[in-house]
Amino acid sequence: MEDFGLIRSQEPLRLRHALIPLVCVIVLSYFAYHAVYGRHGFIAWLSLQNTVDTLEQQLAEVQETRRSLDQQVSLMRAGSLDPDLLDERARATLGLADPNEIVIFKGRDASPNQP
Repeated sequence: MEDFGLIRSQEPLRLRHALIPLVCVIVLSYFAYHAVYGRHGFIAWLSLQNTVDTLEQQLAEVQETRRSLDQQVSLMRAGSLDPDLLDERARATLGLADPNEIVIFKGRDASPNQP
């Protein structure tokens, strides 16, 4: 009967030795999972970096557009404004001309056979 007592006393000891590493593996797995897939994990960080890259590209495009518009505005200032250029651009944009003016269109085929 003493043999049964030895076997019983060794089983809870083995279970106790296996329980601590098992709990540690479960806790480590929990934190590893959330480090990768959690709200602030690696996958979320990659998504955030993708968003940052997209927004930086949009910012560069907007800044380039602004530089272009600033350059056009600087040409319209009183010190650098050419009245002939202003007149030409206003007429081209509005599509208007004085009745006494002769308008020459560029870019069309000006062959004499066309009406």
